[in-house]
Amino acid sequence: MVMSRAAVLRTPDERFTNLPDFAFEPHYLTIEDPVLGPLRQHWITLGDDRNGVVLMLHGEPSWSFLYRKMLSPVAAAGWRCIAPDHIGFGRSDKPTDRTIFTADRFVGWMRQFVEQLDLQRIVLVCQDWGGPIGLRLLAEMPDRFAGVFATNTLLPTAEPPPRGVADWPGPIITPWIELCRSSNDLPVSEIIAATCVDRPAPDVLAAYDAPFPDLSYKAAALAITTLIPVDAEAPGIAANRAAWDILERFERPFATAFSDADPATAAWEEVFRSRVPGAARALHVRIGRAGHFVQEEQGAELAAALVAFLATIIPE
Repeated sequence: MVMSRAAVLRTPDERFTNLPDFAFEPHYLTIEDPVLGPLRQHWITLGDDRNGVVLMLHGEPSWSFLYRKMLSPVAAAGWRCIAPDHIGFGRSDKPTDRTIFTADRFVGWMRQFVEQLDLQRIVLVCQDWGGPIGLRLLAEMPDRFAGVFATNTLLPTAEPPPRGVADWPGPIITPWIELCRSSNDLPVSEIIAATCVDRPAPDVLAAYDAPFPDLSYKAAALAITTLIPVDAEAPGIAANRAAWDILERFERPFATAFSDADPATAAWEEVFRSRVPGAARALHVRIGRAGHFVQEEQGAELAAALVAFLATIIPE
């Protein structure tokens, strides 16, 4: 049965049965929101933390299913993998009011997640919105983080233009923001498919649709894109610039593993490499034959690059 309270929906559990290659046990914790009250957040985990924790943050409109190909290889390398679903996505609770969603709220919800689990020695793996959320989180609690593995992500500050990025926000980001702002629904699986080099199998695409039985569950998926700060007055710009102040002093390893077919984020690869000191002591790779959702198309190759990077992180 769908749980509904205070304009919050919960996707029925039966939507998540028999998903391909996704036999992970669901875990939940409670996030407190001052307006919405308690929210249930879902996460999956594999492995132990003898070396540390790999926190895998998804973006929009995906969920922890995106990381299913990466958990086993990384856990086998001696790390505890944790992949949460942001509030509004996956098996986490879904507020229905689009105005509830702000960048500050997404960061605050994830901060509670990290603090409740008391995660230490974290290596952040971030893609899409996992970058703006995760990198702001790192800037707020840098002592908890041992490194970063960034793929197909960004952290915009509306500089004119951001160093190393031409024509920001460009011909892809702006139409995408306007589409989400003006729409009441999103074809989630078709968005995934459209940004892949090779179309995923039907059962995989169905798994990306699973969290959203109908359009009433998609408020977060629609709202989050409109939060991309594209001008100097946009909410979130100040916080992103503050995060860059920390990142430009971040000496711990910062690796990039961008794909070869994602024009929306490609230029940010060099931004991270040139501006983050820790990038000078990290492995950098380019993942071939993959679009925006590189974990989906080349999960095994991305996992191998991550394992190689993790091997360079010196135990403390």
